[in-house]
Amino acid sequence: MKFLQSILLCSLILVAPCCVAFCQAPPDFLAGAAAITSAPPDPVIARALGTIEPRRIQQIIDSLVKFGTRSTLSSMETDLPPGQGINAAADWIAAQFQQISNDCAGCLEVHRDTFTEPASERIPQPTTITNIYAVLRGTDPVQAKRMVLVTGHYDSRVTSVLDARSPAPGANDDASGVAVSLECARALSKLHLPATVVFVAVAGEEQGLNGSSHLAKLAHSEGWQLEAVLNNDIVGGNTTPGDTLQLKDRVRVFSEGVPVAATPDQARRIRALGEENDSPSRELARAVADTARTYFPAATGAPFTPVLIFRPDRYLRGGDHTSFNREGFAAVRFTEWREDFNHQHQNIVLPPSGSSDPILGDLLQFVDFNYVANVARLNAATLATLASAPGQPANVAIATQKLDNGTTLHWEAPVGSGPNIQYELLWRETSAPDWQFVQTVAAPDAQAPATVTVTVPISKDNVIFGVRAVDAAGHRSVVVVP
Repeated sequence: MKFLQSILLCSLILVAPCCVAFCQAPPDFLAGAAAITSAPPDPVIARALGTIEPRRIQQIIDSLVKFGTRSTLSSMETDLPPGQGINAAADWIAAQFQQISNDCAGCLEVHRDTFTEPASERIPQPTTITNIYAVLRGTDPVQAKRMVLVTGHYDSRVTSVLDARSPAPGANDDASGVAVSLECARALSKLHLPATVVFVAVAGEEQGLNGSSHLAKLAHSEGWQLEAVLNNDIVGGNTTPGDTLQLKDRVRVFSEGVPVAATPDQARRIRALGEENDSPSRELARAVADTARTYFPAATGAPFTPVLIFRPDRYLRGGDHTSFNREGFAAVRFTEWREDFNHQHQNIVLPPSGSSDPILGDLLQFVDFNYVANVARLNAATLATLASAPGQPANVAIATQKLDNGTTLHWEAPVGSGPNIQYELLWRETSAPDWQFVQTVAAPDAQAPATVTVTVPISKDNVIFGVRAVDAAGHRSVVVVP
């Protein structure tokens, strides 16, 4: 009878880790584990987020819409009305960056990346394309080599991608993304961030990612140490009347799994280790989610959640983050929760009064400026956090010289990191989408490149491990998977 009572008691007390001798011990991956919690908000970053306003977002998008067409092909048109076309839009964007720089005593370096794209399927003649970008140099001489980047594309299109003259307002696709980039520049311009932040508006996206491809190759050839690329494309929070399925408290974040730039040997190793879900881009997406837990709603007053979509992009579509992925950079895409394709890639059609036919065209009236402001706040918080954090731990590895049920990991300090950092060893079950458990690891007394070695009684076969660096204020780097 006592035996049966013990069995019954164990079956009822589900929350107990064990029960006399009849219950199993907890899994080894709970040993020394603490649940992951959000980092404390940085009051300086929180104040910067508070300056991002829907009113300014609206002004930016409205100004871009008024250029009539921003078709990349319009750069070659010689008889457009004054102030119309993509060249006028490029001049206006550059002037906005310059005004932001003037307001912060010249803190931004404003650049034009202009090139000629040869004729192709979507470009009928050699065409001039201009990317506009502004650089906020880091204040730390060593950390300034590290860079994070935010971008949106300022070109637009109608039904025919070869139509260079029809009105193409592109309010959501992608004046909304450009507004994010410009507002991030304004909000962060007066912060003194250790690492460098780059604010970008590219052209040629609708013709085949031409602008971002050129800039990504430029970044690669010039040795930019790009740790994160945030691409914002269609982040307007579509406001079509009657659409009850659009959710305004979340934004999708797309990220590649196996890196498109991986060599065949690297891809084989990724598959062998079960790391298809742990590319640098995917860890960047998780860093975005981690940042959101810190600043929404604590510092912004309203919830806003990045939903991690574990695929590179939507069906039948592409975006500028892919250009950076191809060059080996970690890059993700932000897109509203639910798109309305009547308001993308369409000639403007206004049905007669009383008609039930939908309005066609990417018009200003279908953009939610409060939603875009939240996307901008999430981008700005992520950029500022990563630019303030120590760099990523280097040469992270798991020791695999022998068969055992423990795990020993080694890594080195981020290049140029100061003495006041520590590390977090993270792990999760292989079926879990995000990190679950954490153990704090003190940095050694000696500074970089001292090697850190940690051994934990957790089987490396059953979990995924990761390591990130954290400074004294709680700014976290992107996680590095060994």
